[in-house]
Amino acid sequence: MPHRISSRILLSSLAVCLATASCGSTRSWYKGNTHTHTLWSDGNGAPELVISYYTEKNYDFLVLSDHNILSQGEKWFPVDGGRLTEGKLQGLVDRFGDEHVVVRDEPERAMRLQTLEELRARFEVQGQFLLVQGEEVTDSFDKHPVHINAVNIEQTVAPQHGDSVADTIRRNMEAIDEEGKRSGREVMAHLNHPNFGWGVTVDEVAAMPLERFFEVYNGHSGVRNYGDADHLSMEALWDSALVTRLEENGLGLLYGVATDDSHDYYSWGPGKTNPGRGWIVVHAKSLEANDIVRALKAGDFYASSGVTLTAIKSNKRSLSVAIDATEDVVYTTQFIGTLRGHGENDIGVVLAETVSNPAVYSFTGEELYVRAQVVSSKDHPNPYAKGDKETAWVQPVLPSQD
Repeated sequence: MPHRISSRILLSSLAVCLATASCGSTRSWYKGNTHTHTLWSDGNGAPELVISYYTEKNYDFLVLSDHNILSQGEKWFPVDGGRLTEGKLQGLVDRFGDEHVVVRDEPERAMRLQTLEELRARFEVQGQFLLVQGEEVTDSFDKHPVHINAVNIEQTVAPQHGDSVADTIRRNMEAIDEEGKRSGREVMAHLNHPNFGWGVTVDEVAAMPLERFFEVYNGHSGVRNYGDADHLSMEALWDSALVTRLEENGLGLLYGVATDDSHDYYSWGPGKTNPGRGWIVVHAKSLEANDIVRALKAGDFYASSGVTLTAIKSNKRSLSVAIDATEDVVYTTQFIGTLRGHGENDIGVVLAETVSNPAVYSFTGEELYVRAQVVSSKDHPNPYAKGDKETAWVQPVLPSQD
């Protein structure tokens, strides 16, 4: 693989000092996507084609998260004129070499899919690019889809099924947690696209045990990020779930990730589910899977669909966000939160708004939590929905803690 220029910011002075993070330690920023599909399940790209996109776009890590399967063992995909055509097959041969693309003609014409072990040998570069093993644990209850991404697992986690949506979430998250304990790895789970099929409600997100992650932004064209007249948007759901978790459930903060949920690698634009729409940037000790997951669990990351941040600092007095600004682009930072003693209509309100850089919010002592959102004046180049602007989402903090 040709030499890559890493997207990491290596200056330790740009440390993210969140309430739960270790300030002053040598850490770096790592950009990655945790929700990606290939021909191993319902994506239309061979895994080597998918990974090459992310390496060429200077991602630092990628999680392959196909449905209820890992990229292990022997799997042959038919060259049937559908997701894999003769033309696409020839394109893979031209790009990666006929010694890499293994094809058989009997009992049907098919291509052998590359395993994660083979893909790591081809694409991984220590300190520059990392492949993390993952799975989209795909379950449902009474036609309500319940999809949870398991990150850094060693073995497949089977869907556990439950007697309600909340119970289905709980059982699957417990199974993912048990896989981490069994393997000795740092493992995390994030709840995917709650509004997909209107599968998961705000109360069910608020009751999530063990893990505290959900997709505030998902690039799939069918996940309904913005809700409708009867369903909350993902950002409104985030605030409502935060309030319930903190005030009623005693479950602590809820963190939001941005992902691609990419499936389409041959056609681009509206209605397609392409890579490069949303990602996370993690402030970790090293580009190693256990360190990436540890930083995520500490809330030491932000989500983005295009805006790059250079510093996030929080203490008892304030929350500040510094932006890697592009000339002639306006960045509006909104500090969003809920005050103690709030009314029903005062959840997730804009507490302050500024175009200053860095943007700083001084706590009053009345906030239950505060998070930040930076919206650029620049259009997203390949948006989830028409009119989307490049955005960054900063994780919520508790003003009462250092």
